[in-house]
Amino acid sequence: MSTIKITDPGPFTTIQDLGRFGFQRYGMAPSGAMDEVSFQLGNYLLGNEPNAAAIEFTLKGPELEIKKETLVAVTGGRCQVKVNGELSPMYAPLHLCPGDQISFSGIQEGLRGYLCVLGGVDVPLVMQSRSTYLKGQIGGIEGRQVKKGDTLDACSYSSLDFSHIDQRSPLPTKYWPTFISPYEIDVILGPQVDYFSEQGVNTFLSQEYQISDAADRMGYRLNGPEIEHQGAADIISDGIPLGGIQVPGHGQPIIMMKDRQTTGGYPKIATVASYEIYKLGQAKPGDRIKFNKISLEEARQKKHKHDLWFDNLVDLIKQPVKNKQIINLHFKSSSYKVTIQEL
Repeated sequence: MSTIKITDPGPFTTIQDLGRFGFQRYGMAPSGAMDEVSFQLGNYLLGNEPNAAAIEFTLKGPELEIKKETLVAVTGGRCQVKVNGELSPMYAPLHLCPGDQISFSGIQEGLRGYLCVLGGVDVPLVMQSRSTYLKGQIGGIEGRQVKKGDTLDACSYSSLDFSHIDQRSPLPTKYWPTFISPYEIDVILGPQVDYFSEQGVNTFLSQEYQISDAADRMGYRLNGPEIEHQGAADIISDGIPLGGIQVPGHGQPIIMMKDRQTTGGYPKIATVASYEIYKLGQAKPGDRIKFNKISLEEARQKKHKHDLWFDNLVDLIKQPVKNKQIINLHFKSSSYKVTIQEL
């Protein structure tokens, strides 16, 4: 039996894990969750592997009907989550029963949300990943967006997982990742910074840029002061890293994201530090960005600090809730799940 039925897919909803790796040499984009921090926290809340596939939604979540008892967690951009019309918390395991209805408000802070399911969403592996790559029409559900009427299964899990995960702590609100414009984003100059004039580099680092409406999972086109090239605005096509910032001849930068093409012929003035990508994954059209130049050694130190911050969040999630009991009550033809917890 399927675990979830989609009754309304929302504006843009796909299945994602952490992406497919080792295939860019064949022209295949990595894809994967745009905000890896929120995505993985959702999986840790359920005791899943951090790479377990989940539902990624943009602007507004889907409407779902639960067909089989399960646990879910909602993370990412802040929104209202409702189960059967009643508000339910984000960043917490939610125990759901057949017939339960889940709905979401529009996202009020950030851009993308994640609905993680106990065991992970079970769709076929394609090149070692369940991630949807829309341009390649692979992964997820037949390589497309989720649509009305789709049903989703969860990967297998033990019945013992319910009692174990129900004892996990919700992540306190003060620890939730925040996504507020303007964003200050660390970058390392290069690999083709020599293709830009000194004035062009100064413009890039000193001015603020705005995310345009032409922003998607492939890349974010920015609007702002023109970045001056030094000579030609083209290079022999080479590999494009995640977070590479291309600058075509018109001087407006493009940040390359998860569904990026694998090679490109525009010079890259800088590359976004890896620990900053999750913030960009939540940045929306109209949000503002200021770039901050750092050295490779500074990037290593900041990456280490970021990893410690993330590990601390995971440790908080794994702390058991004290004296929590769940009782199933049956009255006439209805069933109710009552949680009793010491405050």
